[in-house]
Amino acid sequence: MGYIYILFTIIFTVYGQIILKWRINNIQFKLSDGLFDKVLDIIKLLFDMYVFSGFLSAFIASLFWIAAMSKLDITIAYPFMSLAPVLVFVIGVIFLNEEFTWGKVIGLGFIIVGLLITVKF
Repeated sequence: MGYIYILFTIIFTVYGQIILKWRINNIQFKLSDGLFDKVLDIIKLLFDMYVFSGFLSAFIASLFWIAAMSKLDITIAYPFMSLAPVLVFVIGVIFLNEEFTWGKVIGLGFIIVGLLITVKF
């Protein structure tokens, strides 16, 4: 069951990151120059339902992570979190028109190899 909790942690984490990036792009959000104005910009952004869903998703991911920690050692569970950048890359390229480069693919390949080595040995 611990691995199911990790899976849902990753799903909710990735959703939160993707929805935030999508919404920021969609509304062409830009931070103002002054510190006070930046804080106000971010507070206003928090009331956007998509942005709020991203934060809610991060909270839900944290709950699943707590459940995973109750079942698995952190040295077993945490390496699986490195799958999040892999999923963000794939989803970002497909749905957000992010740039695809072979350098990124090779880097992500190293992440996956590192995950396999960490979990197996």
